[in-house]
Amino acid sequence: MRASSWHNLPVDRIDRAIIRHLQEDGRLTNTELADKVGLTPSPCLRRVRALEEAGVITGYHAAVDPGALGRGFRVLVHIDLNAQDLATIEAFEEKIAEIDAVESCVRMFGQPDYHLWIAVADLAAYEQLYMSALTRLPGVARTNSQFPMKTVLPR
Repeated sequence: MRASSWHNLPVDRIDRAIIRHLQEDGRLTNTELADKVGLTPSPCLRRVRALEEAGVITGYHAAVDPGALGRGFRVLVHIDLNAQDLATIEAFEEKIAEIDAVESCVRMFGQPDYHLWIAVADLAAYEQLYMSALTRLPGVARTNSQFPMKTVLPR
């Protein structure tokens, strides 16, 4: 099955349970997963493989503690560009991809033009990154930095 045809895959409550358990713990063995969703291992493995082949399950990842890497200070940054032409957008996106502290960058419809999650050691490190890199990105008209108070989800 092609990855783009996942929406044609009938997903029932057992598939949703498989997905939920794997999202919580991607290291579950097939036997453990089968027990949790009420299947025997063989049909459970067939369902997992079908979800993978259909592109519903796209990979398995390690959850990492940013603080243990010296990046416990996270900042949500909204950026508006001063122009919406292709050259400005491409130049901005090329340069933002080079900044290691940027965990994610999402181009939005409407305002702001971009949402960025940035992870650094502390406020001083963010200020240095802001002044040396973010304000110098091509096409940046405005930025707005927000600091999370508490992460509610995911746990």
